[in-house]
Amino acid sequence: MRIGEFASRAGVSVRSVRYYEEQGLLTSTRSASGQRHYSDDQVERVAFIQRLYAAGLSSRTVADLLPCVDAPSEEHSDAALERMAQERDRLSEHIVALLHTRDALDGLMATARAYRATLR
Repeated sequence: MRIGEFASRAGVSVRSVRYYEEQGLLTSTRSASGQRHYSDDQVERVAFIQRLYAAGLSSRTVADLLPCVDAPSEEHSDAALERMAQERDRLSEHIVALLHTRDALDGLMATARAYRATLR
């Protein structure tokens, strides 16, 4: 199927399909006139890619995980689990940093409220 129909069936924009292909996450065949064509099974691949993005993973990380799907093996599964654990650790560190930032903002807001109270 051509890119417009594929994007519609996959529930993503044509731009997303092109991006996935640029990142090496998705492949297409080309017609003699250069039009992209996709197979039905690639709709499921896009759904999987979307789930990985929804989990906060980057294109690079998604690409690191795809061998587990494309060529299932214990080695690829172990590598995928390790990569996901690394991403989870990175997200946890980011959450801690955000909590510290929020606490600092709460302190500034308390100071601003106290100052505002003196203006009455």
